[in-house]
Amino acid sequence: MHRKFFNAEPFRHIIFDQFFTKEFCESLLRDFPPFDPALAMSEIGVPGSKAVVERLPEISSVYGQLDQLIRSREFLLWLGALTGIPDLLYDPHYYGGGTHENLHGEELDVHFDFNYHPKSKTHRRLNLIVFLNPEWDPDWGGCLELHKRPWDGAAKDHVSTVIPLFNRCVIFETTESSWHGFRRIQLPSDRQSISRRSIAVYFYSQQRPAAETAPHHSTVYVPWMMADHLQSGYTLTETDVNELKVLFHHRDERIRFFYEREKEFSTLKTMFNSVLASKSFKLARLLSAPVRSLRRAK
Repeated sequence: MHRKFFNAEPFRHIIFDQFFTKEFCESLLRDFPPFDPALAMSEIGVPGSKAVVERLPEISSVYGQLDQLIRSREFLLWLGALTGIPDLLYDPHYYGGGTHENLHGEELDVHFDFNYHPKSKTHRRLNLIVFLNPEWDPDWGGCLELHKRPWDGAAKDHVSTVIPLFNRCVIFETTESSWHGFRRIQLPSDRQSISRRSIAVYFYSQQRPAAETAPHHSTVYVPWMMADHLQSGYTLTETDVNELKVLFHHRDERIRFFYEREKEFSTLKTMFNSVLASKSFKLARLLSAPVRSLRRAK
């Protein structure tokens, strides 16, 4: 299994079917929390069709058992042996993880994930996702896609597709090349009462090899490309127009998100520079100069 994980393309990953016992997985599905619009806000505060419940151990006793399993020494050692990543850490906050539910019309742009836990500052190393969908047709979209070069289009990209079927688990390494996402969920009219359900758990480590360590970053996205059939001379259909509207809307949201984040960084930089320029800071530097000189001398 370790060799299979290590040699997988387009990046290190492994897929397990029947990951849990059938009875336990059915209990997880039975206790899956109902969709809550209050928990379906995007990164930029826009209401969406994806609900996330991070407080996984509090959902029910079954989810408490799941929590006890994945935090256990035995499970962390097994996961470390499987992936070759020692000293893995469980995240008690389930930051960004927990239960994920995506409704009809939802999609996830190809991306790689943030690389440091915001509270513990540990290195993010692995994603573990278990799907809870008793039925799923690949034609509905929503299949997890693992990409090699999403910026370069279909001709140069390498894509591995995972159908999100019940009790299927995918474990993959989190790096600056672990690009993944899923295309828009488009359920038939007689199936729009169902949703794409999964449980996501992320694992961390205190240390990481220097060659694999990058500066701190948030999640990085690549918008879906326009369909190949949209060429000069082609007459757009109503479906094409709707697809383009959605594509442009998502790109506008991303631009707005990065704009707001840039404003936040600019504000912090201005505050930092104000502190450096303040008289009290300069006085503190002056008074502490002898102590700092002694430390350098030692």
